[in-house]
Amino acid sequence: MLSIRKLKKTYGGRTLFEDASMQINYGERVALVGPNGAGKSTLFGIILHTVEADAGTVDRDEYTMVGFLPQESEAVGDETVLAVATGQAGMLEDLETTLKKFEDAGEVDKPEYFEAQAKYDALSNPQTEAKAKKILRGLGYKEVDFERPAKEMSGGWIMRAHLARLLVMEPDLLMLDEPTNHLDLMSLLWLQDYLKNYTGALFMISHDRQFMDELVETVYDINDQKLIPYSGNYSSYVEQREENYQRQLAAYKNQQKQVEQLQDFVDKFRSVASKAAQAQSKMKQIEKMDKIDKPKPPSKPFRFQIPEPPRGGQRAITLEGIHMAYGDKVVYENMEVTIERGERTVLVGPNGSGKSTLLKILAGELEFQKGTRQLGHNAKIGYFSQHRAATLNPNNSVLTEVLDAAPTLREDEARGILGSFMFRKEDVYKMTKVLSGGEKSRLNLVKFLVDPPNLLLMDEPTTHLDILTVESLIMALEKYAGTLVFISHDVHFIRKLATDVIHVNDGQLQRYHGDYDYFIEKSGAGDERAALTAE
Repeated sequence: MLSIRKLKKTYGGRTLFEDASMQINYGERVALVGPNGAGKSTLFGIILHTVEADAGTVDRDEYTMVGFLPQESEAVGDETVLAVATGQAGMLEDLETTLKKFEDAGEVDKPEYFEAQAKYDALSNPQTEAKAKKILRGLGYKEVDFERPAKEMSGGWIMRAHLARLLVMEPDLLMLDEPTNHLDLMSLLWLQDYLKNYTGALFMISHDRQFMDELVETVYDINDQKLIPYSGNYSSYVEQREENYQRQLAAYKNQQKQVEQLQDFVDKFRSVASKAAQAQSKMKQIEKMDKIDKPKPPSKPFRFQIPEPPRGGQRAITLEGIHMAYGDKVVYENMEVTIERGERTVLVGPNGSGKSTLLKILAGELEFQKGTRQLGHNAKIGYFSQHRAATLNPNNSVLTEVLDAAPTLREDEARGILGSFMFRKEDVYKMTKVLSGGEKSRLNLVKFLVDPPNLLLMDEPTTHLDILTVESLIMALEKYAGTLVFISHDVHFIRKLATDVIHVNDGQLQRYHGDYDYFIEKSGAGDERAALTAE
């Protein structure tokens, strides 16, 4: 289906790929992994002909239809959500124009013509609208949203409409760049199940470890400018990569030991007439060796420790008799909850059940109509919002933002911490308003690090973070001495951290004093991810 051979690509003197090759077969499920800046999105661009390679070939079968979901959504005009999902938002007209251009030029045998024709046929099918509505529902849209202008909705919802259009077309090769970033848990689970039964090939870039484990069967790792294939899902890849490194390291050490022994003999006996011939022979043996380069160790999570926060009281925070409503919609009636010092509590439940509302009430970000919110002794709250940008001053540089959070911190100390979070050299002078989602998340983590709260409230903290940064955050929070309440759809993250579970549903809270596996057992939910949305 897709074959890449001897690919080379450089940017500004830096080589991303050198003699790199890979292949994707029909129906195969493939993930592309590598550290930030390794060239994942660049490789997607080369395949899609939006980026030009310096050398090498990219071939795909001429009848292959390719669909691509970028990280950021395309601009929309006045078209409705349904029009975007069905391709009625200008795409069918564009395809008609493309087809006519090829037909007028007598180039109907070109692969581009076949692909445009296949997309046109898929979107002009009489069943397209019904199919689009079904997919939109799966991605979290309500019926009333179908005729809403897409531009009235957030970028994440617009992205879902574009994803729906791709799924309606059913391309032979579906390329997804961070598809879970803008999905809530329910729509993520729906997409995951949908893709399990997808007949085409999948090629994805993702930072969701569980999502990849559920779907992929091949992993290509960008390593040392090459594309290294591994058979199996992401967890299998991690194990194999470590095994390969240890094997290569052992081979390197054995060869170095052999070279050292040979060189010792040469150094000792090269001047001894009776041994000179042997010494010369061993010297030639060293020269003829196929030298093994010292392997680079796999990238590891960076280790950071959240400093000891001020000690709080036994009860970190208490809510009593809370009535919370948005207009006529009552979210909580006479709700009560107490969070004790040192607990690590995850909030789970169906989408829209009030988890984020509860977290905002705990954080003091929402005013409720009735009830009391009582902070424990010496409580110091840190709120890690889903909307990271709202917590940053857009006119501050990265460095200034950190120094403002901890006025006693020296600039060299701040730069050292920022360096650990991949803000290096001139990066610290970037204005926060130009940072990516991942950079904003990392910067907020740094702010918690330099001025730690003793009650940390986190809403989807792993969104926009790469896998290594998520692992780094897990290691830091495992040793964090304060109290943690969080919402997450990352099962790996929850399993590592949660010691208590609060199930939120229809305004009711049910407490489970145990970890996530205890909750799965006691709630009767058979599936670890489905349990997050159990009613």
